[in-house]
Amino acid sequence: MTRKVERQQFFAPCAWLSDAGWQSNVLLDVEDGHFTRIESNALPTPQATLLQGPVLPTIANVHSHSFQHLMAGLAEVSRNPNDSFWSWRDLMYKVVAKLTPNQVRIISTHLYIEMLKAGYTQVGEFHYLHHDRSGHAYFNPAEMVEQIYTSAQDSGIGLTLLPVLYSYSGFGGQPPSLGQQRFIHSVDSYLNLQQQSEERLSGSEKHNLGLCFHSLRAVTQHQIEQVMAAFPQRDVIHIHISEQQKEVRDCVDWCGQRPVEWLNRMIGLDSRWCLVHATHLNSNEIDAIAQSGAVVGLCPTTEANLGDGIFPAAAYQQKKGRWAIGSDSHVSLSIVDELRTLEYSQRLQQQQRNRLSRPEQPYVGDSLYQHALNGGNQGCGVNLGIQVGARADFMTLDSSHPFIAASQAEDILNRWLFASNINLIRDVYVAAKPVISQGHHPNEEPIRQAFIRVIKEVVYDI
Repeated sequence: MTRKVERQQFFAPCAWLSDAGWQSNVLLDVEDGHFTRIESNALPTPQATLLQGPVLPTIANVHSHSFQHLMAGLAEVSRNPNDSFWSWRDLMYKVVAKLTPNQVRIISTHLYIEMLKAGYTQVGEFHYLHHDRSGHAYFNPAEMVEQIYTSAQDSGIGLTLLPVLYSYSGFGGQPPSLGQQRFIHSVDSYLNLQQQSEERLSGSEKHNLGLCFHSLRAVTQHQIEQVMAAFPQRDVIHIHISEQQKEVRDCVDWCGQRPVEWLNRMIGLDSRWCLVHATHLNSNEIDAIAQSGAVVGLCPTTEANLGDGIFPAAAYQQKKGRWAIGSDSHVSLSIVDELRTLEYSQRLQQQQRNRLSRPEQPYVGDSLYQHALNGGNQGCGVNLGIQVGARADFMTLDSSHPFIAASQAEDILNRWLFASNINLIRDVYVAAKPVISQGHHPNEEPIRQAFIRVIKEVVYDI
């Protein structure tokens, strides 16, 4: 029997198109959750759903550790005059040691609902919480994958699942620590997890799968080569790299090369790679990444929170380097915060304004948003944007806010990204289905209550 095609139509008085910028009176035709025709300066049809407020494409959040949502804000207590990423990591290990699969599902579902409210409709889940609290595999080795998948399904977000290979605690294959026992896989067990994950995600139009190595500290060259050879069809590969100065120094002590330099020379960078953080780069590494076509996964609010340092975004962008954004440890769940922090970090460092515009796009907000959209698509292996062929994910901004109601279209992104201090996102659609309506998700209240219980159980032992 022939399958019936699901057709929908939307009308936007004002919409930001991926290839044309702001356009007026836009008619959007959708079939089976994808844009098939886009017409500007059109008239609404009787069957079209009228969208309220300026319409923007949503973007992909390329880097998430969902369980860390539980501990956002808990590390802001100074017990060490030399507080750093490494002292923050100790707290993370203590929290992660307590979590059950059901608690992870609740945390992740709450997080993904909040991401949808923020305008993210695809999440790259950098998933390394694999085993039970004693470090042993669950009866179903993909138990935690099941929880993440269920969270994505229940929230409605698209999932780019990135199961992580994590075997060692330091460069050169140093044995893992007790705090890392829930993360550890051999190559064989990791390949099995990839196969199980592939089976779980098969048939889904919103979910996909990538390869993921925690960091050069946590794997060996031979392991990277084995995994990539086993799954040559994977078009997304993620890794943490060059996040901390100590990491760079330790890598140089180990092999005489900096992390990005080693990865490019020994493995080879190309457009499949998403280099998460890549904060500390020299000019040769900037050139290497830009020339390879790889994308850098920036997490500005987490990088600021952890004191990582400032990514050389202006220099990298001058080389036509590609970048995306992620919320990482989720101290913020806001596209506004990530892009604003990224731009302002460059201004503070260089003591100049408007650092991340482009000659062809002088509006900083539009330039930032275009980079985040394109880079997010590459980093998560998806096709988002208001353009023919893309998945019909989009959002509307609140047209009652003065900055939105009164502004000319060309000023809307700058007003939103640089002048708003509340969430102005009103409605969000994934594959043309509403998931957020007037700022709310249909399942948010029971999940909110469940998340409150998990915080009390895990953090406060109540």
